[in-house]
Amino acid sequence: MLDALTVVTAVAALLLTAWCGWAAYRDQPTKDWHFIGMAVVSLLAVVQLVVGVVQLARGEQPEQGTTIFVAYLLGAFACVPAAGFMSLAERTRWGSITVAAGGVVLAVLEVRLYDIWGS
Repeated sequence: MLDALTVVTAVAALLLTAWCGWAAYRDQPTKDWHFIGMAVVSLLAVVQLVVGVVQLARGEQPEQGTTIFVAYLLGAFACVPAAGFMSLAERTRWGSITVAAGGVVLAVLEVRLYDIWGS
């Protein structure tokens, strides 16, 4: 895996967490700008998914197993969009809290992906 991409994705996820957490603190739902931030973070996760699949196709192997690596890649890819869709259903501050939680989950998944790949 590309270490820089993992770090950038985790930092972007934590920035999204802080931003949506601030909105929740101010008792605001997610707004259009938050969805643009979610799109950027999701795009980083898509790039990471593609890079991971390409590396597996080249024959490179993660230290802790391919199955667990692919499962974490798919989870990282899906967590922020899932939180975004859930925030659409809850148009209160809890929608912002949901997206903030999704950002934390993505950051933790990035750390775990780094460990699984074994750089």
